[in-house]
Amino acid sequence: MAGEYLDDTVERIRMTDHEGKSGALLERLTLADGRRLIVKRFSPETDLLMAALGDVVGREYITWSRGILDALPAEVGHAIIDGWVDGDETVIVMRDLGDSVLTWQDRLSRHQCRQMLAAVAAQHRAFLGAAPGDLTPLSDLVSLFAPDRMAPLVGSTNPLAAIVLRGWDIFGETVPADVVEPIFALLAGPRRLADALQARPTTLVHGDLATVNMAVSDGELTLLDWAMPADAPGALDIARFVAGCSSVVDASREEIIADYAAVAGPAYDEIAMRLSLLSALVWLGWNKALDAAEHPDPVVRKREQEDLDWWVEQARLTLGSGLL
Repeated sequence: MAGEYLDDTVERIRMTDHEGKSGALLERLTLADGRRLIVKRFSPETDLLMAALGDVVGREYITWSRGILDALPAEVGHAIIDGWVDGDETVIVMRDLGDSVLTWQDRLSRHQCRQMLAAVAAQHRAFLGAAPGDLTPLSDLVSLFAPDRMAPLVGSTNPLAAIVLRGWDIFGETVPADVVEPIFALLAGPRRLADALQARPTTLVHGDLATVNMAVSDGELTLLDWAMPADAPGALDIARFVAGCSSVVDASREEIIADYAAVAGPAYDEIAMRLSLLSALVWLGWNKALDAAEHPDPVVRKREQEDLDWWVEQARLTLGSGLL
């Protein structure tokens, strides 16, 4: 019965130090039998991603309730054990995975990264050409942080929208025009890029593959925060992982991509990877420009500027390839 866990709670602690930035509210529950659970609550009023995507019910709940997560291959787990909708609020109940959940302070060796990529590749192969329908529209996923999408959310309880806009302003001021102009055009009209990606072999992608959305225990991978699953090339997951997490992996960006290609089998597509690298800059270019210009640590600023330069060059390669 929905909510039965709440009735059996003997301790309830609000989690304020989690890595999520969307605005979802998390609590750790201890039940009378000693079990510990995580309860996640989100609504368009509190969750920036729901508001940006126009969601009424959380996609993570929808994905779980349709049985999609239970169809994941053995190499990939999920943590959800229950969920329900309470008015305008979506509630998810998860196993408490404790210290196995990675943070931004955790680094992956190349071997650990390869293990993760092998598990994710198994998911991509399992759903290749057979992703469930009615997932996150690819054009929405590509342009999630578009200025026009973020601007109406400035002044909400979540400060991220204003930060995103600041980042895009810096991007426009610091990145060469031959890349800025097409990136801003894709942000305003993502359908062209989404259609090009959709024309390649597609699968079920997580949509926000990052270390902080993973738990690793005894070599087993659990993926968390299924808020943006999509029918897209597997390369989209990998490009987003490289964009967001290469700084915490003891491998180069090229090595991460090569390691995925080596284990993905038929789920790997070179053209999809080239398009996905462009889409990753459309997705996270604001953050890279912001860190390169304003991060308080000069070492990080230098690293992020070098990273931004790499992504700009990848964008040039895709834009000049005739794939769009």
